[in-house]
Amino acid sequence: QVLLVESGGGLVQAGGSLRLSCAASGRTFSNYAMGWFRQAPGKEREFVSAIRWSTGNTYYADSVKGRFTISRDDAKNTVYLQMNILKPEDTAVYYCAASLAGGWAPENYDYWGQGTQVTVSS
Repeated sequence: QVLLVESGGGLVQAGGSLRLSCAASGRTFSNYAMGWFRQAPGKEREFVSAIRWSTGNTYYADSVKGRFTISRDDAKNTVYLQMNILKPEDTAVYYCAASLAGGWAPENYDYWGQGTQVTVSS
């Protein structure tokens, strides 16, 4: 059974930082892209960042480029999203997902975590 378990969300003031973790289990993810998405109330789920597990290539939405960093730890089978200079508009539920195809479209992703809430106060 594939499991993606997110952690690290919380409440932070604008300008602060959080690090999200996504622990992956249940299969080998070496051929997968691991993505982070977010969904704010009343809005569609949107792409935030992704990393191709095998190559380490990374991708970012323009809205987070320069502030967020995605990384992976092979030994722990865990993907991280370091979020700096957080803004109130970053408030959302953040989801980890895995995809063979990769890309920015949620429908490309085969497995999803349960999500973790990030709230940025002004």
